[in-house]
Parts: sequence; C-alpha cells; structure tokens
Amino acid sequence: MRGDWKFIIKFAVAVLLLLPYSSASRASNQGEGKVDVKEIIFGHLSDAYEWHIAGDAIIHLPCIVYSSESGLKIFMSDKLEGGAEYEGYHIDKESGKIVNAAGVRPFDISITKNVLELFIVCILLCTVILLSARWYRKNGYKKAPGGFIGMIEVVVNFIDKQVAEASIGHGYERFSPYLLTVFMFILTCNLLGLLPIFPGGANLTGNIAVTLTCAITAFIAINAFAPKEYYKSIFWPNVPLALKAIPLMPTIEFIGVFTKPFSLTVRLFANIMAGHIIILSLTSIVFITWQVGPSVGAPMTAVSVAFCIFMNCLELLVAFIQAYVFTILTANFIGLAQHEE
Repeated sequence: MRGDWKFIIKFAVAVLLLLPYSSASRASNQGEGKVDVKEIIFGHLSDAYEWHIAGDAIIHLPCIVYSSESGLKIFMSDKLEGGAEYEGYHIDKESGKIVNAAGVRPFDISITKNVLELFIVCILLCTVILLSARWYRKNGYKKAPGGFIGMIEVVVNFIDKQVAEASIGHGYERFSPYLLTVFMFILTCNLLGLLPIFPGGANLTGNIAVTLTCAITAFIAINAFAPKEYYKSIFWPNVPLALKAIPLMPTIEFIGVFTKPFSLTVRLFANIMAGHIIILSLTSIVFITWQVGPSVGAPMTAVSVAFCIFMNCLELLVAFIQAYVFTILTANFIGLAQHEE
C-alpha cells in the first residue's frame, strides 16, 4: 500500500512538471511532425495575450488598444486567434504584438499574461499583509504567532534587522518598508513562475521590463533620498585636483550611478530566465525522444523527469537567493549613499 502511494505521488509530480508544455509540443507537432523546441521555449518566455492552462484550455485576456485613426478598441484576444484580423488589428508573428494592417503598433495597454500575473502577485501580497496586520491587531504581543503568520514575522524581522539595519545603519527605518516590499514581490514572482499550473507559470521576473522597473525603484531610493555629501563625492570626489580637472573620476563616479541599477536588472533577469530555459529544454527531451520510438522515449522520460525535479528544487533555492541578492545589494547601495563619509 505504501508503495502504491509513492507511485501515485511520483506520477503526479511528473504530470505537473510536464503538463504546461504538453500542448505546446502537440501544437508544434501538428505542422511538420517535429517538435519545435525553440517555439516551446520562447513561447513560454515571451508575453502573450492569452494564458494557456493545459490542452485546449486557454484564458483569453482583454486587448485594449488605441490609435488616432480608429480610436479606443476593447476586445478579447480570441478574436485574433490563429492569425485572424479584427477591427483592423492582428497579431504580428515576429514580435507577437498587436499591429494594424500597415504593421504599425497602436498604443497598447492590453491585459497580457504578465500583466495579469502582476495583478495576482499584488493581490497575494496585499492579502498576506492584511491577514498579518489583522492577527496582530487582534492578539497584539500577548502571544507569539505561529504557522503562516509566524513565518511572515520571521521574514519581516530578517529583512528589517539583518538586511536594512545592517546595511544602512542609522535612519534605516524609512527604507525598511521598501526593501521588504521588493523582497516579497520578487520572491512571490519567482515562486509563482515555478508553479506549472495556473496562476503560476508566467515568466515575470524573467522579463527584463519587470526587472528594469524594480531596478528603477532602487535607483530612486538610492539617489532621491541621498544627502548632499553623496553628490559631492560624485561630482567633486576626494582625489587629487588633476583627476578632478580632467575630469576622469567624476565621469567614472557618474557612470557608476547608472551601472548599479543596470547590474540589478541583468542579474535578476538572466538568472530567472536561464532557469526557465533549462527546465523547458529538459522537458522537451521527452517529446523529442518519443519521436524516435518507445524504446528510447520511455527511459529518457524517466531521465527528463528526474532532471526536471532536480532543477525545480534548485530553482526553488534560486528564487529565494535572487530575491535576497536584489534586496541586499539595494540596501548596500542605499547605505553607501547615506553615509556622509
């Protein structure tokens, strides 16, 4: 009986790992009889006007576009399915974006897969914070929280004391809420990206627009609240006058202001995107080897599932590490800007 339960659990894990990509591979098989691994990988990494669940189950999302010629248009993405044209618009095959008959992109504020995932992340975070606040409002400090609320308290205390206070020092309190928000946002996005079923599976932090936005908020937190000594160290650093006059050091320091958020952007984007690519590539082995025959496909399926389980466990660790690295580096940059010396 125990062995049957182990088999059921292993089978369920395998199905969950392969579920999001099975229909993608089947769609690529319909045309030429071959699995288009490139299409599977980049189809998952890129944004879309629909959210594929499994098989033929698809969530069609609202498209909201505006142009001076046709005005504001709101319609569901199923109107453009299969290359169809609706109200003079269609989805460009190369860019995957909505364009008009002339190939020009309108002003597009559609609710895409990544945008919907952002809404889901925001709702989850607000729910977690409100539930935690409700518990403390009800119980105060009479007893120590346990379970989920206790875990949230551990995270909050860690970011507040071990990251914000340790990196910034005096005056860290005003930056602590921002750092906690950044950490929780990135961590939630990373974890949802590892879920193979809705509402997970979106490549949110593997999208450079999202990581760039996070880095821009860090750029504002670093530079907008810095004292005058910080800007003096950039434009008039404490170096020999010859280096100031060239001006070599001010140029280097000024470039450094922008390389910090750039490094935050690329580090998070590249690590998360690479993890998704590896998992998708390992998953594609199943569909490629089954085209050769069952004798090759069956053992390679077991190998693929084993590697996918290992990579998902590794990416689970990476999800925490990358959220922590982004937060600790931001805190360090803020701390460097706040110190008068």
